[in-house]
Amino acid sequence: MISLKNHKTKQRNNAIILLTGIYILMLLAMLILPFFMVNNYSILRNTISELGAHSLLVSWIMNSIIAALAVSTVISGWTCFEGLIFNRTILILFGISITLAAFFNNAPVNPDKSINVTKNVWHFYFLCNGWLSFIILAFATASVLEKHRDRLLALLAGFSVLFLLILVYEAKSTGGVWQKLQFIISFGWMIHAFRSLRQQKIQI
Repeated sequence: MISLKNHKTKQRNNAIILLTGIYILMLLAMLILPFFMVNNYSILRNTISELGAHSLLVSWIMNSIIAALAVSTVISGWTCFEGLIFNRTILILFGISITLAAFFNNAPVNPDKSINVTKNVWHFYFLCNGWLSFIILAFATASVLEKHRDRLLALLAGFSVLFLLILVYEAKSTGGVWQKLQFIISFGWMIHAFRSLRQQKIQI
């Protein structure tokens, strides 16, 4: 029984370490890849979605990182949400939505490039589904976290992403900043929440 518990704990640790590593890669890509973009890319105005729709190399790197981040989030959360069917369901929906958003490219920044309208529409559909799933997941997770501080952080993360989702579309001149913050807050919070849930299960 003890060895099985230790095995599960090790699995959770490894999954969260993997998620943290990919999260750091995402932060680095957000900072470095814009330097390989065309001159009309603006860090303030243009989003990660547009970063993932540039040249073949930049697009492949950014979209691969986002897809890997989504998949590793599902793997990490699955073990931490053991026994929580609703949380697991929303987590899978989030992971699938963000992964598909990475496969269906946003319209490119360069106006000279042709736009695939169908892919662009699907990209925004899956991305919005992903953020809405995250908001539900954050609120649902708040109810199972034991520490008052962790519950507040979960609620704050949910409301922050909701507010930023509105800003991305309403304040387009700075939409790139708001979407980058969405990715930083959402995946950063999940790493923290999964660690907190892991600690709760260790203490049981």
